[in-house]
Amino acid sequence: MTGQRRLIARVLSEAEDHPDVEELYRRAIALDNRISIATVYRTVRLLEEKGILERHDFGGGRARYEPTEHGPHHHLIDIDSGKVIEFSDEDFEALARSIAAKLGFVLVGHRLELFGKRKAAEPETPAPPGARRGRTGA
Repeated sequence: MTGQRRLIARVLSEAEDHPDVEELYRRAIALDNRISIATVYRTVRLLEEKGILERHDFGGGRARYEPTEHGPHHHLIDIDSGKVIEFSDEDFEALARSIAAKLGFVLVGHRLELFGKRKAAEPETPAPPGARRGRTGA
């Protein structure tokens, strides 16, 4: 792995959001102005192929990425701001296993992406139990 690819991997591993390729490029170029956007695209594709990076389509016409190693979780996407809230919920996990079992399957994996709008009249509510602060989308 080249030094530039290592730098891009480091930028990704330090991200506390779900950046797209252009945002990764902006962050990488701030650390090494010799990195090209093509190198970022190639590196992202390689890391995705190797299973190190996970690609998400949260809408907005751009793929966003996160490292795969930070554990199972789901996403709630605010369709107005693009903010991505990560959460986990044991009740949902149990329901998913139950549905699979009722259909004659053993659940081996799943992905949940919820899209919503904040209620206008209500102030922001605290994050649900299990929600992780600091990993919001850009």
